[in-house]
Amino acid sequence: MQRHINIYHLYPAHLNLYGDRGNLVALQKRAQWRGIKVNIIPVEPGSKIIFAKCDLLFMGGGQDSDQKLVAADLKNRSVEMKKAVEEGMAIFAVCGSYQLMGHYYRLQNGEKIGGLGFVDLFTEAGDERLIGNAIVECMLWSPSKTLVGFENHGGKTFLGPSVQPLGKVVTGFGNNGQDKKEGAVYKNVIGTYLHGSLLPKNPWLTDYLLQKSLEYRSQDSNLEDLDDSIETGAHQEAIRLAQSRRHKRQSTRV
Repeated sequence: MQRHINIYHLYPAHLNLYGDRGNLVALQKRAQWRGIKVNIIPVEPGSKIIFAKCDLLFMGGGQDSDQKLVAADLKNRSVEMKKAVEEGMAIFAVCGSYQLMGHYYRLQNGEKIGGLGFVDLFTEAGDERLIGNAIVECMLWSPSKTLVGFENHGGKTFLGPSVQPLGKVVTGFGNNGQDKKEGAVYKNVIGTYLHGSLLPKNPWLTDYLLQKSLEYRSQDSNLEDLDDSIETGAHQEAIRLAQSRRHKRQSTRV
């Protein structure tokens, strides 16, 4: 029996900064190369979502104005969404969407954008944007693997005790530029500030999400090996760029 995955793309017209759609392409291609059928279902504000049919929910990044718009719409779905999360549905959320999974995002003017609240985290607007190439040591695997991406966010996110970080910052700012943590992991939910897009340069994370989506429907989650030479080359080049720019900044300060 052919394996299949239903990926819901939440608010593609509003949450698609910095090439985040490339994450969908990576998921689709790496599944199809293994003979796994992928259905990508775009979801616009106000349209109906049948979470019982969703295996992986993808949420891209958005500006503050877009976050306000989608936050109100998401509130109407929060009960169903939380139930699906607790049952094991996978979510991959980037930047603004990552913030919306938490309790709130407080803007510079003090206004609070209420979040979904199913991941124990909150976000406060910072005084300056955290921008640059990042390298993260990720402990989803043993031994750990690196993740590389580009971050550009004004919010500073802080995790509660029930949430594990996606990884430890090697180069870059991460969640808040203070505690060396990047992203969040809760059950099969992954939130991150890494754009770029992230998944094409980090095929091991793409496969992790595919496996969790298959396991959610009790399908065979064993993934055949692929030739990752191009992806690995892009990963190594991103590491080189991040390290060289860090060295330039350090030498400028001396």
